[in-house]
Amino acid sequence: MIRLVVYLLVLALVAFGIAWLADRPGAVVIDWQGWQVETSILVAASALLALLAAAILLWTLLRLIVRSPDTIAHSWRNRRRNRGWAAVTRGLVAVGSGDAVGARRAANDAQRLLGEEPLSKLLAAQAAQLSGDAAGAEAVFRSMTETAGTRLLGLRGLHVEARRRGDQGAALQAAEEAARHEPGLAWAADAVIEARCLNGDFAGALAMLEREAAHGALDRATHRRRRAVLLAAQAQALELSDPATARDKAQEAARLAPTLVPAADIAGRLLGAAGDVRKAAKIIEAAYAATPHPDLADAYLHLRPGDASRERLKRVRTLTAHQPAHPESAMALARAALDAQDFDVARTALAPLLVAPTQRACLLMAELEAGEHGDVGKAREWTARAVRAQRDPAWVADGVVAEAWGPISPVSGRLDAYEWKLPPGLATTPMLENEAERVKLAIAAAIESRPPAAEGPVVDLSPAGASPSLAPAVPETEGKAEPEKASTKVSPQPAALATPVVAMPHLPDDPGPGAPFADEPGAAPRGPYM
Repeated sequence: MIRLVVYLLVLALVAFGIAWLADRPGAVVIDWQGWQVETSILVAASALLALLAAAILLWTLLRLIVRSPDTIAHSWRNRRRNRGWAAVTRGLVAVGSGDAVGARRAANDAQRLLGEEPLSKLLAAQAAQLSGDAAGAEAVFRSMTETAGTRLLGLRGLHVEARRRGDQGAALQAAEEAARHEPGLAWAADAVIEARCLNGDFAGALAMLEREAAHGALDRATHRRRRAVLLAAQAQALELSDPATARDKAQEAARLAPTLVPAADIAGRLLGAAGDVRKAAKIIEAAYAATPHPDLADAYLHLRPGDASRERLKRVRTLTAHQPAHPESAMALARAALDAQDFDVARTALAPLLVAPTQRACLLMAELEAGEHGDVGKAREWTARAVRAQRDPAWVADGVVAEAWGPISPVSGRLDAYEWKLPPGLATTPMLENEAERVKLAIAAAIESRPPAAEGPVVDLSPAGASPSLAPAVPETEGKAEPEKASTKVSPQPAALATPVVAMPHLPDDPGPGAPFADEPGAAPRGPYM
């Protein structure tokens, strides 16, 4: 609207000027070299404008003729460039759809039309990766590292290719070079931290973490959590060789992440051993309130190693008060009560868990039956139920179940990957060897305490040559009873961070691998199932 008003105003002014000149015609006389021209002012002005227009047109034509080679060349370059970008688009679509042939063809066109453009090189590398040409992809990525603008992209590609072929040294070298050029680069810093953790260099991993945080690559919460994990791992590694340093590291980790179970566990145990029971109890209670865990309960029970079992039972009530309805609290209370020979408290604590008991709950009930009444039959029944019972939570990282926590995943190398949870999709989880051993000892003590007349055939609880494994006790049926076998499938972990899974030892009435059946010739008589 404003433009229209301005246009009308200008048009009105021009019309007014022409009318004003027409009303005042005047005269213009030019006398030059014998030539005399006389005309009106309006005609003279019109002739001057026409002369200026002709001059402008002539200059434009001359300029077009002079600049036509450059214009034509620029037009060809633009056309070539547009075709190159179109090839890049086709190539990226082909890579995304898995068309290796189309991606390779588009990459060749892009490199021919665009030359050293970063996207054309990236497309060539991705096309080579899609085609399975690892050497070609690595060559393209290596050429990218020679240019400042594409150096980080090339190092990233070299890192990925090195990990694919299992060359951890080359992968670490590429990540360290990228982190040296750009310390805030997340993938490079994470790769360096994971590699140093794998080698046990937790101090170096902490230094890399601080460099990453100093360049603003981590928010405050993430930085505190990762630092706590690395400090806990460092304390875990130094616990036996340098308890004082390990205690300081674990305390700092617990302060940064109060809910980190390994940090609270190590800090509590080492502070208790140093005599600072109050601080140890405070750290463990804070972690237990967020994540009830058997390691925390065990550390809390033994804060003062010289305490009597009654004192430990009294102390565990304080801990379980933070999570009174949690199953872990019931099992911790039952364990302390069994140690104190307070069987009524143990039975009351375990009663809510018996609707759907877990493996540990079954083993605690087996120990309770053998310890309180010497009922070997019921104890054996509970041990048989333990093999088939619901699994207990365990440390899980990327599908791998481990007995002990670790700072990085044994599969992907990801930092802080372990979670305390029920592993999905696995038939078995690690069973506490200590619990199974206590059941065996309780049953053995109950059998030894029987009067001689009441004793029947007894099975050796530790068969010769039998190695610990997860094997159930199965009652005899008609004919031969094949023992059911359940295996614990656990992926191996790196040697530097190995956390082997402890399988449950042979349960009572378990003949062990390779033992003859009860009804076969030469077989030792089996004890009664119930």
